[in-house]
Order: sequence, then structure tokens, then C-alpha cells
Amino acid sequence: MPLFHDGLTVHTQSHDYPIVITENTAIDNNSMAKQVAPYISGRQVLIVTNETVAPLYLSALEEALTEQFTVRVCVLPDGEQYKNQASINQIYDALMADHFNRDVTLIALGGGVIGDMTGFAAASFMRGVNFIQIPTTLLSQVDSSVGGKTGINHPQGKNMIGAFWQPQMVLADMSTLKTLPARELSAGLAEVIKYALIMDEAFLTWLEENLPAMMALDLAVLGEAVKRCCQYKADVVAQDERESGVRALLNFGHTFGHVIETHQGYGNWLHGEAVAAGMLQAAELSQKIGWLTVEEVARIKRILTLANLPTTAPPIDTQTALNLMGHDKKVKQGQIRLILLKSLGKAVLTDDFDAQLLTEVLSQQSV
Repeated sequence: MPLFHDGLTVHTQSHDYPIVITENTAIDNNSMAKQVAPYISGRQVLIVTNETVAPLYLSALEEALTEQFTVRVCVLPDGEQYKNQASINQIYDALMADHFNRDVTLIALGGGVIGDMTGFAAASFMRGVNFIQIPTTLLSQVDSSVGGKTGINHPQGKNMIGAFWQPQMVLADMSTLKTLPARELSAGLAEVIKYALIMDEAFLTWLEENLPAMMALDLAVLGEAVKRCCQYKADVVAQDERESGVRALLNFGHTFGHVIETHQGYGNWLHGEAVAAGMLQAAELSQKIGWLTVEEVARIKRILTLANLPTTAPPIDTQTALNLMGHDKKVKQGQIRLILLKSLGKAVLTDDFDAQLLTEVLSQQSV
């Protein structure tokens, strides 16, 4: 029996769907299946997972669903470096091998990489089939599993190939975080901190007080943080499903972070680690413009350090970094646009900054 069971609804133009936040379904042979079964259309199910998650949670889910559905499994390699067309083809191959049709439901059992790829496969197989998200990392629970952004990486840019495709439901089981490596937990905390920086300074204060409990795997506190972040994102997605406006603010730190990930090689820096360093770079630029104080930037650096996240970007040639930024999806008419902070808790998408200041931020290595 879950120690807690909570949730909320995401409203989109395509359809509404629930986010269920609970505990201990992943280790119960029937609980997880009972949660997702009502959202499975048809009788065919393909569970997509990876080599790390499969030994932990796959058998219970597969066994329980087999009682009601025709279930097949696609197990992919684990890592950001496998978020590519070859992996997508493996999903397609699994679907085709068993003659699955438009009534199939794909289930993404894993972190953000599995969720993004499964969603993209669902969006593109037979021009669109249903899928369900069961995120097993903090980062995917608070961010990537919600909102329907799916896709894969290209060697020259992260998430450059993809589609908007909303899941039928999201099941976030806090107990899966007990098996999450500490480095992955910290990577997820980067996205949690992001929400506070762009939307709610009071949440930032709450995080400063509660981060130690979260890092000690207090599931009740983690559940509260996941719910808050999902509500922030759900509110934004309801306004802007396809990132034509306010949703772009959720990419705070990501333009800088994607430069790090692409340059260093996918998987060498975790996404959350790169976003953390990128958020501090964005904060430093905000301070140079005159929007943040030195003390506020120091506060951001302190909470990132408390979460065991990097605050220094790796050395990257400035022109190389600018070239990589040129591939960013927010670029408009050749102009780099960035998410910056007007103040703590208030972000803005802008190209109104001195290019020299951006160059200074990219060229400096904070200590």
C-alpha cells in the first residue's frame, strides 16, 4: 500500500492526462500494472526500458500486464549516447516483429532518455500511437516525462529531431529513487532548482531548507518537490503546448548546458550537471546586464553546490560555444536568444544583451 498517493492533471490542446505521484508500486507485482492498465488502448503493449532499469522493475510490470494484454519488451543500452536513430530503429523493429498496429500502447519505463525516445517512437510509428510514461529518475519525474517533448539527439545538437506528443498518463513512483545513484539524484535536483529560479523564489527558500532531506531520500519530501515541479510545468504547458512562447522559459540554463553536453560528448556530463553549470552561466550574464546582484548569483551557486552539482563549465573555445549555440531551437533570424533572470523567480526570453557580455561569460572559468 502506498504511503502516499497524490496527483494532478495536465491540460493540453490534444488531451488531458493525469500525473500520479505515489510510492511502492514498482516493487508490487500488481500495483504498477493496475495504475497504468486503464490508460492502455487496445490489447498490445510494448514496454521500452534499458539495461539498468530492466533488472529492477521490468519483470513485475511485464508479468502483471501479461494477464490482460499481449506484452513485448524492448531493452535498449543505457546512456545519453544511445539517444539516437539506431535506438529508435530498435523500437520500430520490436513493433514490426510482432505485427503491432495502431492499437498498441508503448510504455516508457526508465529515465529521460527512455521517455524521450519512446515518446518519439510513439509519435512516429504508424503516424502516432499511444504511450505512457513511468519515469524512474528524479529528472524525468519533475521534467522530461511531462509536457510531451520527445526526440533524439544529432551529433551537432541535442534534441534536434523530435515531436510534441503527449502521453496518456505519467506514473511517478518515488520508491524508484531508492535505486538511483547519487550522481543521478543530483542531476535531477538541477531541474528542481531550475523551477524555483524561474518561477518561485519562495520555492527556492523551501529547497534550501529541504535539500538535505531530499538527498537523504526522504520520499515524502521528494514527493512534495515532484508535485510542485509538475504543477509548475503543467501550468506552463496548458498555456503553451508547443513552446511558441512562455514554455521556452523552462529551458533556463539549457542553451549553455546543451553546449557542454554536445561538446563533451553525450553521456560524459549528465544532462542535469550540464544544466546546473549552464544556469550559473545564465545567472552570471544576468548579473552582468544588471538584473541580478552578486549576492544573488552567489546564492544560486551555494544551492547548486549543496546539491553536489558542478558550477564551472568545462573549458570550451568561445567561438566553438557560440557556433553550438547557433543550433539552439530558440535562435530566431540568426540571433541567439537566451533565458535569463530578471530577478530570482522571474525569467525572460531575450536577445537584448550585449554580445560582448555573453563572450565574457563563455570565456571565463569560475572557480
